[in-house]
Amino acid sequence: MASSKAVSLLRRSLQSPRILTCYRNLCSLPESSVNDNVDEVLVEGNAASRTAILNRPCVLNAINSTMAARLHKFYKSWEDNPDIGFVMVKGRGRAFAAGGDIVALYHLLNRGNLEACKEFFRTIYSFIYFLGTYLKPHVALLNGITMGGGAGISIPGTFRVATDKTIFATPETLIGFHPDAGASFYLSHLPGHLGEYLGLTGEKLNGVEMINCGLATHYTLSARLPLIEEQLGKLVTDDPSVIETTLEKYGDLVHPDSRSALHRIETIDKCFRHDTVEEIVDALESEASQTKDAWCIGTLNRLKEASPLSLKVALRSVREGRFQTLDQCLSREYNMSLQGISKQISGDFCEGVRARMVDKDMAPKWDPPTLDKVSDDMVHQYLLPLSVSEPGLDLPTKIREAFI
Repeated sequence: MASSKAVSLLRRSLQSPRILTCYRNLCSLPESSVNDNVDEVLVEGNAASRTAILNRPCVLNAINSTMAARLHKFYKSWEDNPDIGFVMVKGRGRAFAAGGDIVALYHLLNRGNLEACKEFFRTIYSFIYFLGTYLKPHVALLNGITMGGGAGISIPGTFRVATDKTIFATPETLIGFHPDAGASFYLSHLPGHLGEYLGLTGEKLNGVEMINCGLATHYTLSARLPLIEEQLGKLVTDDPSVIETTLEKYGDLVHPDSRSALHRIETIDKCFRHDTVEEIVDALESEASQTKDAWCIGTLNRLKEASPLSLKVALRSVREGRFQTLDQCLSREYNMSLQGISKQISGDFCEGVRARMVDKDMAPKWDPPTLDKVSDDMVHQYLLPLSVSEPGLDLPTKIREAFI
């Protein structure tokens, strides 16, 4: 049923214009429960659509390998089914998805199970590519916390509906990691240098800001979501324009309030356009000293909380993403993720998860501890495979056209 119009719109969809508190709320389940028997992805069906429901509300729908594999299996069968016109995804509880299940990764690494961690990234990244090349319209209802991997499994799709309860962020540098799950692709396509700002600081955007910078395609009040779902459920179509008409009917025209970072695009571009993190910090310090602006001071404080290595890696990653397709970004991010968890360069990932989410002392000991100790060679190595024999991420680019 997938029309050429649907495919065309899908290809163009990205071209439209308390993070730590949320992380701490992720409950650290016992290791034995990582592969429990709970149905972590539920399905609802209507006349010509299917809805996948992320069903781990206790951990803010944090995504594990089982969930990603199940989503991939469902989406493949729905794409092949001529009776299904479009697909939706939503989260159960107060989150869409807070990201990947990094606490489970932390425990796997402490047990020395690196292979299971590799499988985690392979499975999730492969599904993200499948979504980014999906041949049917896709609607993601981003009601609540939408971070990291949660953004990864929604933003490459056709429609992203944000609400008054949506909280978006890519806070990986605060846990000693890098913005992944396709983040280097979609952050690099944001206006000006907003992507660098979000990727380095991990600052949040609300639903209004998401629609205004292009991360979301539609905005509505969360109270209207049941009505929107009801109306979408009545549609028998694979035409994205029909779906868009329904979304627009219940949408709201909104503008960021005066405190929004989107009103500071000129300052963001002025400070985050530089080639190095050190130059970005210098520019912010100069701006703060001249203006005494609380926003500049707060941004500097966020950067000081992050892993110095992660900051430099994140900047490099977003900059490279500007010139790469989605599959190229995911393949590079896969190498980066394996380097990030392997401890060959640094143990910042495990240290960051320990400090922020396990022991919760909020005092990570970064290695290297300062920006000047992070060499160019370390950043370069971060983007390479673990070894010459390490297989890369195998994506079906010969079958599914690259997302540009």
